[in-house]
Amino acid sequence: MPDSKMPQKGLINRLRRFVIVLLVLVAGIVIGGASMGVYWFIQNNGNTSTVTERTVSKDDGNKLTTDEESVIANVVDKVSPSVVSIVTNVTTQSIFGLAEREAAGTGVIVSKDGYILTNKHVITGANKLEIILSDGTSYTDVAVVGTDPLNDVAYLKIAGVTNLSPATLGDSSTVRVGQGIIAIGNSLGQYQNTVTSGIISGKGRPVAASDGTTQSTELLTDLLQTDAAINPGNSGGPLLNRSGQVIGLNTAVAADAEGIGFAIPINATKGALKSVLAGKGVQRSYLGLTYAQITADVAMKYNLSVKQGAYVVGSEASPAVRPGSPAEKAGIKEKDIVIKINGLTVGAQGSVSSLIGEYAPGDTVTVTLLRDGKEREIKVTLGTFNS
Repeated sequence: MPDSKMPQKGLINRLRRFVIVLLVLVAGIVIGGASMGVYWFIQNNGNTSTVTERTVSKDDGNKLTTDEESVIANVVDKVSPSVVSIVTNVTTQSIFGLAEREAAGTGVIVSKDGYILTNKHVITGANKLEIILSDGTSYTDVAVVGTDPLNDVAYLKIAGVTNLSPATLGDSSTVRVGQGIIAIGNSLGQYQNTVTSGIISGKGRPVAASDGTTQSTELLTDLLQTDAAINPGNSGGPLLNRSGQVIGLNTAVAADAEGIGFAIPINATKGALKSVLAGKGVQRSYLGLTYAQITADVAMKYNLSVKQGAYVVGSEASPAVRPGSPAEKAGIKEKDIVIKINGLTVGAQGSVSSLIGEYAPGDTVTVTLLRDGKEREIKVTLGTFNS
C-alpha cells in the first residue's frame, strides 16, 4: 500500500511504501565481507611487510565548509531529534483474502510529553503503530488522538514519556517564494531522517490527491510547493526554514515531474493542535463560508475589481453562508469579498481555511471584507466544525 498521495491521473504517489532491498545488494554485502576476510588472512599469514599508514592530506577539500553547508548542518542537528519514523501494519483485501503489510511515514514531535503531528493518510487503515526516534528508541504504546476533518493531518500521542524534543513551529503566512527550505523524512521507509534541501517554488497550490489504489480523491488546498526531493516515506515529515522552524508538513509529490512536492502550511494545524495539547481532542475551527479563491479567471467570471481574496459564493449543494454559522451570526453575506483575516491578506498569506485554521474554536477574529466596493471589518467568534 503506497504511502503517498498523487494528483488524479497518477500524478502524485502516496508516500508510505517500503522499498524491498534487492537480493543482489545483500549478496554483494556478503561477498564483500568474505573478500575482506580473505584479505586479512593473506596479510596476516603471508609474512608481509608492515602495514603502510594512511596519508592524510592537509588540503582535504571535504573539510572546507561553506556558509550554506553550515546553515543546513545546524538545522539538521537542531531538528533531527524532533523527527520520528512511523511504521504501521495495514490490513488489505485482495483476491487471495486478507493480508497484512508494513508501511512507513514520518512525524514531528510537538510536545515533550509525546504529541506528534503527521499526515492523516500515514495512519489510515493502520491496526498497529510504532514510532522510532532518531536515536533508535522505539515506542509501540501509541494512540491516534484524532484527525483533522478538513485536512490531511493526524495527531498522535506516545504514552508515558516526558522528555522528548519538540520542534519549533514557524509562521507559514510569511513564507516567500524562492526562500531556502530543508526537508527531513523517513525516505522509502528505510532511510531514516534523510535530509534534502531546496526552495519554496510556489504557494497556495490546490491538488486533487488520491492514494493511487482506489478511486477516492481528496482536494487539498493552499499547499506550499517545493523542489526539495520528497520521497515515499516522507509523508508527515517537516518542511523547515533556515532557522530550523517547521513551516509545513510534507504530504505529496508529483510522480511524473521533477522537483514538484507539496506541504501543508503549518499554520493550518495550529488551532486544532491547541485543542489537542489542552486535552480536548481534535477540534477544528469553523467560519461557515463557501467561497471561490480569487484568480484572474474568477475575477473575470464574476466581474470583480480585486485580484486576490475570497469571493463568497455558493451553489445548489453548498450555500454561500451556512445557516446558523459564525459567519451568518456576524453578518457576512453572499457576494462579500473576504480580503483579510486578523490583518493577514487572503491569497498572499494563505486561504481563508488556512488562516482560520490557526485559531481554535471560541477564538474571535477580525474579518476584513469588501461589500459594494466599501471595506468593512467584522468580528467573528469561531465555531467548532462538525463533519
